[in-house]
Amino acid sequence: MASLNICSKCLRQALRYSPPTHVSRRTFTASATKTLSTERRIHQASRQRAAAIEPQRSTVNDPPPGTPARGQQAKNDAPQRQTPRVLLRPNNLFHSYTRSPSPEIRQRAAFIRQNAYCPHPDHQPTRQPTSPFDPEGRKTVEAGGAQQPPRHVSHECPDCGIPVSCCEEHFVDDYGSHLEICDLLRQINEDDHDLVSGRFFPEFEYPGVQIDEAQVNLTNWDTLLYSREFHAVNEDRPMRQVTRLLTYPITVGSVLHELSPYGLKDRILPEGLRSLSALRYTLHPPRSGAGIDVKGIRPNPPPMRLFVLGARAESSLPREVWLQLAHLFPRATFHVILIGPEAMANRDNEFPLPERTPANPFGAIVEDRLGGQMKISTYVEYFHTLHAAQHFYPYDPYFDCFVLFHPGLGHPASSHEWTETLPQLLETKVPVLCTGYTEFDMERDIAWVKEQAKGEADLLMQAGENRFRSLRWDLNDADPGDVSCGNWGVWAFRGKRYEADEYRGKREDEDGSGGWGK
Repeated sequence: MASLNICSKCLRQALRYSPPTHVSRRTFTASATKTLSTERRIHQASRQRAAAIEPQRSTVNDPPPGTPARGQQAKNDAPQRQTPRVLLRPNNLFHSYTRSPSPEIRQRAAFIRQNAYCPHPDHQPTRQPTSPFDPEGRKTVEAGGAQQPPRHVSHECPDCGIPVSCCEEHFVDDYGSHLEICDLLRQINEDDHDLVSGRFFPEFEYPGVQIDEAQVNLTNWDTLLYSREFHAVNEDRPMRQVTRLLTYPITVGSVLHELSPYGLKDRILPEGLRSLSALRYTLHPPRSGAGIDVKGIRPNPPPMRLFVLGARAESSLPREVWLQLAHLFPRATFHVILIGPEAMANRDNEFPLPERTPANPFGAIVEDRLGGQMKISTYVEYFHTLHAAQHFYPYDPYFDCFVLFHPGLGHPASSHEWTETLPQLLETKVPVLCTGYTEFDMERDIAWVKEQAKGEADLLMQAGENRFRSLRWDLNDADPGDVSCGNWGVWAFRGKRYEADEYRGKREDEDGSGGWGK
């Protein structure tokens, strides 16, 4: 254009791309809606300011404040596709299981319809009562009345959105019994949809190692999360989600810790104090003056072995959750041994099971150097098989402890699997911590242990509610009326120990034999 000789073709092409005379409305939209001050104030976050600006939009077609221009928006399209899309909002979590926006929950609803039966008393019973107050256990059909065959559930309650009856007539007739748990079922519905909502879960970010000067308060969940410097959980639903996972390691730590909320005045028995004192001596060793140089080398005690028998859900927990147990005891090391035929359930996609070789005869899966204080081994095998082979021999009451999460010792469907294991547990003289879904579940397990042990077991801890139970309620897919929470109660037992005193005969003042008997 600066040249004096320009052809007509080039001149027409240059005039074709003249600058536009109008300005897009999108340019003024972002600045026109910013009526609030952007100055940051104390106790006010940027997320709260963004929420206050949103209701001031005048029309639906106007773009939100801060919308980039078309050219910049095209550049940002690729990274925006990679971010997870929010499926549900906090105020829109209740949905029917059958018509849920989440395919996982719709699949679960289909499983419930195929396996759960209608609890109406007109149907023949299909299971044992789960508690003395079970509706199916206390309802009986009149003598001579016609009993209908069992039918699968298909009708959903409009208040909780879960299939609970076979038809609308039976639902209305048995509505009084369903009303007792309808609120809990609705809470379970919303909690399940919250997990698949696609939101960010800050409550699942766990703290690391704690300094020695900061003591842990094990009074309840609130004091524990505060003293361990977790992210502040100010709502009930995130609190239920975070305690659902932490209940497994924290339940064990709350019983074994020297600052345990359970004592002689509460629920610990004298025999239990003897066993717990031995374990606490190992978990809280005195300072040895060890250092990183050659002069600071000190011998370290062996790790504390926790045998988790009948491992199921606890074996698939994220390893960051199990590390919270090690953070409660900063000067001790742990070896968590997960044993059970279902120890690798829901973990098939991680890695295949190793082959059984002479070096690894039971196909153990070892996860070492977890945080420098923990090692986890998984055995897809029964404990009585490993015990008969003396795989973990010898057992030490100072370094070993058995943990049974919801074992179902007295349940008719699973008690036969513990018949051979219980005598072996009593033989080791090592404390055994047990949890239960409900009070009825624990009392049934205690009665079974007393019957099978025949006086060879000592109760270490009275059965009662666990202070660190899961605050979230769970639903049994095979029976929608069975509602429970993880680790509701805790108790402990051990094989009976006999104290023997050495016999030195009669005293001198009795027989005059010089202190030794004839």
